[in-house]
Amino acid sequence: STDLTSTVGYDSIIQHLNDGRKNCKEFEDFLKERAIIEEKYGKELINLSKKKPCGQTELNTLKRSLDVFKQQIDNVGQGHIQLAQTLREEAKKMEDFREKQKLHRKKIELIMEAIHKNRNLQYKKTMEVKQMCCCFLLCGGAAVPLVMHPGSAPPSFSHFWQLFLKLAQTKSALEDTDRSYQQSVTTLEKIREEWQNEHIKACEFFETQECERINYFRNALWLHVNQLSLGCVQNDEKYEEIRKSLEMCSIEKDVDFFVNLRKTGSLAPAPVAYENYYNAQRNVTPARSPAPVPISRRGPLPTPTSAPGEPDYATVDGYSLV
Repeated sequence: STDLTSTVGYDSIIQHLNDGRKNCKEFEDFLKERAIIEEKYGKELINLSKKKPCGQTELNTLKRSLDVFKQQIDNVGQGHIQLAQTLREEAKKMEDFREKQKLHRKKIELIMEAIHKNRNLQYKKTMEVKQMCCCFLLCGGAAVPLVMHPGSAPPSFSHFWQLFLKLAQTKSALEDTDRSYQQSVTTLEKIREEWQNEHIKACEFFETQECERINYFRNALWLHVNQLSLGCVQNDEKYEEIRKSLEMCSIEKDVDFFVNLRKTGSLAPAPVAYENYYNAQRNVTPARSPAPVPISRRGPLPTPTSAPGEPDYATVDGYSLV
């Protein structure tokens, strides 16, 4: 501003820097919250793989596949817990960076506050002296505004005939029984053959069904893993969009945009010229004041670099932020 005592431009810069520090704090808090989510998710996956039965009576190869499945789910859970720790470390780095900038900036702010104070005091003093002169000579004033079974008895001779008849009857009965027995055996054999055939068919059916089950189970497990992988790929695509947007991030353009948005002028305040009120009639040649010098932008800003041992935030995995 051309107003010598105005701090509107400086205040706008300080506000922008404070907003930037606030944005870093918001990202830092975002990383901490994401770390809590990742840690909770990782622990839930580990508990799921260890406590929840998943085909525990399976045999041979499918059992091995399920064992590998549960182990890898456990590993994924461990990975999320490790990621949570990494996120916390990144949040701590952001905090350290933010505080370091705050400390360094505070020094400059103190210097500027002192300069502003000294400037304003001197300006006020100068204007007071000028007012006094005006009062003496021109009577004018100026004000400056502020801003889950059977038995049988042995036969006797008298009963021989009866016994003979009984024997014949018995023989006939035995023959009938034998025929019945043979028929029964024949029928049984037919039933046995039928049973055996049906048993074989049933076993074949059950085997087919078991093969279908194992195949379906295996495919379902495979599909599940593919879905998880697809989710990772889709997530990576989304993260790639973030990386692409970061490639378009230009420090120079952002600074220029801010300057153009909040600029207050292109000229510095002119020096305060002496006015001779003591001897208005005296022919005094006033000291020539230098012409206002336009404020020019400095050269292109350098690409930010990190301190030794710290990650390079300007270029990450080959992606440039400038």
